[in-house]
Order: sequence, then C-alpha cells, then structure tokens
Amino acid sequence: MDPIFQHNQYLLKRQVFALAGKFRFYANEQLVLFSEQKMFKLREDIRVYSDEGKTREVLMIKARQIIDFSAAFDVVDSASSQKLGALRRKGLASILRDEWEVLDANDNIVGKLFEDSMGLALVRRFLTGLVPQNYDITVGATRVADLKQNFNPFAYQLNLDFSMDVAHMLDRRIGIAAGILLAAIEGRQS
Repeated sequence: MDPIFQHNQYLLKRQVFALAGKFRFYANEQLVLFSEQKMFKLREDIRVYSDEGKTREVLMIKARQIIDFSAAFDVVDSASSQKLGALRRKGLASILRDEWEVLDANDNIVGKLFEDSMGLALVRRFLTGLVPQNYDITVGATRVADLKQNFNPFAYQLNLDFSMDVAHMLDRRIGIAAGILLAAIEGRQS
C-alpha cells in the first residue's frame, strides 16, 4: 500500500471560498493528498491525488446513483482499479444524527460511521451550526477511528485519528474517503 495511506493522523482542510470543493490532507504538517470535487456533476465522482498538481491519482470515490437518500459511494484504488469497499449513508437514520455503513469490497456491512453524540447532533441541526461535529468509525464493535471537526466558523477542518486501530482493521483509504464525504456532503449542512 502507498505510504501516504499509512499515517495514524491526518488533518483535512476544505477550501471555503472556491467554486468546487477542494480538500487537502496533511500528515506531520506536510501535504500528502489533494482532492477536488467537480462542480455540477449529477453523480458524485471524487478523485484523490498525491499532490495538488494532480500528477498521480490514488483513489476514486464514486456515487452509485444520481440522487439517492441512502447514497452509496464506492471507494476504488486508482492504480489497480480494485474496489476497496464502500460507504453508504443511512438516509432516515441520518435525519437526526449522521450515520453511515462501512462496507467491504463485496458490500457486506463491516462497520459504522456515526456522529458520537445524539444531543450535539440535534443542537447542530435545530439551533446552531457552530457546534463542531465528531464522528466515530467502528469495525464490528471496535472503535477504529475518530473524526473530529475543529471549531472554526471560517474554515472546515477535520482531524482524522486512526491511532486506536492498532490491528489495522480499517483500510486507511476507506477512512480518508469517509473524511472527504463528510467534508463534501455533511459539511454542506454546517
């Protein structure tokens, strides 16, 4: 696996004042990944590169359908064209608190991505968007990642922490894709 996916911690920064969503991932204060969301696409097709010059594509995140309340996004390794897994939004469950299913390459549910506090999720939805989001990823019953938004009313920043996943139960590429989807889709609600 590419060394850029072997860090335990990343900081995702979403560019605020751009027509298309631009996402930069930093590890040890160095830019390691860049992604740009294409404007006016009926179906999400997000590409992730090893640099801002887009010289080497490393991941694809593709929506399966045009519009779907419970959208599923395949995560594909660009070098091998191999599907690594998928993330599927739980439509009705996400009305009160964001919740996603983590799927393996055969679409079996292996884990969950969810906002860790129902109370704070409700405050965010109905009172103020200034409360930062915090997500957990579990594989089975084991917590393998923490995705925590920094409080900043002018910029979207998300810390991705995989350090508790000592057994490497979660492919970091799936975790990176989760961060991008949260910044691109859930971040629109904030």
